Amino acid sequence: MNMRRSSRFPGRWWLSGLVAACALLLSACANTYEMKVDSLTSPKLGHVASYRIVNRNPTVDTDSLRYKEVEKAVKAALSGKGMYEAPEPDKADVTVNLDYGIKPPRIVQETRSEPIYASTPGQFHTQTVQIGMDRQGNPIYTTVTTQDPPTTDYVGNEDYIVPVVIYEKYLRLSARENKPAAEGKQPQEVWAVDVSSEGPSNNLRKYVPIMAAATIGYIGKDTSGEKSVRLKDDKEGDLAFVKKGM
Repeated sequence: MNMRRSSRFPGRWWLSGLVAACALLLSACANTYEMKVDSLTSPKLGHVASYRIVNRNPTVDTDSLRYKEVEKAVKAALSGKGMYEAPEPDKADVTVNLDYGIKPPRIVQETRSEPIYASTPGQFHTQTVQIGMDRQGNPIYTTVTTQDPPTTDYVGNEDYIVPVVIYEKYLRLSARENKPAAEGKQPQEVWAVDVSSEGPSNNLRKYVPIMAAATIGYIGKDTSGEKSVRLKDDKEGDLAFVKKGM
């Protein structure tokens, strides 16, 4: 019996069905994003509607096209909560502090699984066959040995570890009362939302709208710590709303 790793089962119709089912499942999950959200709010403050945005990342150029694109995504998300940008920044209800970026990459060890298949030689069969006639017209026989085709069967999985580079993308929004600091103290915080997404992609431009959309459901709410959330890229969800607003 030979052991081998393979994704092909000659003559195994059920494997084709399994592969097709897995492909459909992966396709359904391809546009679902998993993120971590941590939010808090101050129940003492009343209704907040207007805002002004202030960049809190000193490494970001507010005149760059990238920053303006991020700002548009955040504004779209805030509009999803019924908020609007104040025509006169000094008269805004709150100052929304904006910070975003990618943390230094790190390497993690991931366990992966690979199927193992066993190839079994076919059985031998011996039979007597006629191969001709002699001069007297009598049949001549001989013994012939044949072998069935080999069979391939799934016998289990083998786990192995591979190093994977992970990038953590983040978006942080915090709203404070739009008032000057008093006695060295910052204005009271109204709400804050911290969203992060980890994975092998370092495409921050792609993930900013996704993270901005994730804030819509948590602005003004308290998660009581970090929680995992999933966001679908469908035609009617928060992500579609943010993209349309951009």
